Amino acid sequence: MSPSVPRLVVAAPASGSGKTTVATGLMAAFAARGLAVSPHKVGPDYIDPGYHALATGRVGRNLDAYLCGPELIGPLFRHGARGCDLAVVEGVMGLFDGAAGEGELASTAQVARLLRAPVVLVVDASSQSRSVAALVHGFASWDPRVRIGGVILNKVASDRHEELLREALDSAGVPVLGVLRRAAGVDTPSRHLGLVPAAERHTDAVEAVAAMGAQVEAGCDLDALLALARGAGDLACDAWEPPAAAPGGRTVVAVAGGPAFTFSYAEHAELLTAAGADVVPFDPLRDACLPDGTAGLVIGGGFPEVYAAELSANEPLRKAVADLAASGAPVAAECAGLLYLCRELDGLPMCGVLDATARMTERLTLGYRDAVAVGDSALAAAGTRMRAHEFHRTVVEPGAGATPAWGVRTPARRVEGFVQGGVHASYLHTHWAAAPGVARRFVERCRTS
Repeated sequence: MSPSVPRLVVAAPASGSGKTTVATGLMAAFAARGLAVSPHKVGPDYIDPGYHALATGRVGRNLDAYLCGPELIGPLFRHGARGCDLAVVEGVMGLFDGAAGEGELASTAQVARLLRAPVVLVVDASSQSRSVAALVHGFASWDPRVRIGGVILNKVASDRHEELLREALDSAGVPVLGVLRRAAGVDTPSRHLGLVPAAERHTDAVEAVAAMGAQVEAGCDLDALLALARGAGDLACDAWEPPAAAPGGRTVVAVAGGPAFTFSYAEHAELLTAAGADVVPFDPLRDACLPDGTAGLVIGGGFPEVYAAELSANEPLRKAVADLAASGAPVAAECAGLLYLCRELDGLPMCGVLDATARMTERLTLGYRDAVAVGDSALAAAGTRMRAHEFHRTVVEPGAGATPAWGVRTPARRVEGFVQGGVHASYLHTHWAAAPGVARRFVERCRTS
């Protein structure tokens, strides 16, 4: 077993404290020093890893103990961090916030424990002085299994404000490893589902990441942070590996990408490749046809509602997708992919694979789900159980086809999605590392359809 990679978990008392700015800035600052930095994100978030990738030059990876199970956190971490000098893990929500009704499950604290990693707590100090000591003391003492190794104070107003904060924290027993002032250029614009993905604003995103790195370089003790990371405990597990393919020829699986379809877990492409697929990306906004030899299609999540007019205008590709689906070829579509396969989205023609319409709404649908496959499909045999995540402000009518994709057990029992020929389309995002048979089954169907 290879030595464990030095690592830090960047957490906060609550959302909005500046975790993404600090974590991305640390990644960029350490990478600028010549370190190979492995970026990770706790939870199902697809957007932050895009900024992490810009900061490090490596693909951002997720660590989700709900979707994948606690037993895969260490192996997936070691897989992603292989060959790196340092790993920075950005947390989710508040440090101890996990899946609703599931205790610590999927919390940043649980992931930090599983990784035996020290936590750096990012505190928004903009509206407090001495109270910061009580806050930090509470977090540091709440769970002795979680080691708070230091604090980074964010949004500090002045030298006097910093002095008051440091005086208060002297009694908390947790070192201050950084102080960040309010700064322009590091903010990332948001819209209806959170931050705007880096792929949609590449030049501005590169500049924002550079500004984050410069701010962290100037305001944090990078040497102390690196020393803290090197004090992480050993991980007694092997790296995760995608299962090797059964004997058989290669087959082409086209994977939607570009600005409209940015949501994908890195392990999905690795699993498909290991199962015997040649994974070929394409951009539904710009490409007029599917990649040559396409035998199967994966359309993940993203923001087709933002690009509905452009997607609709690309009629040749819409027809190519419809023809592929009509041929019985396997098509796996999640959330944005589901919308793209509908007859129309916000009144604009889409691929018409599914006899359903989609539209934007004001209501946010968000949360983890327990799901079971209702019938056999290109992805799963009937009865297959998977955990999933749902995150959208759209509605599809009807919400399920004659053969639904999933029966959902939480938070309320229902069926959703569509299984139609080789098509499996659903709002639910799943992580295939938790069920490697999904990729093998999909590729085998591509060979035989």
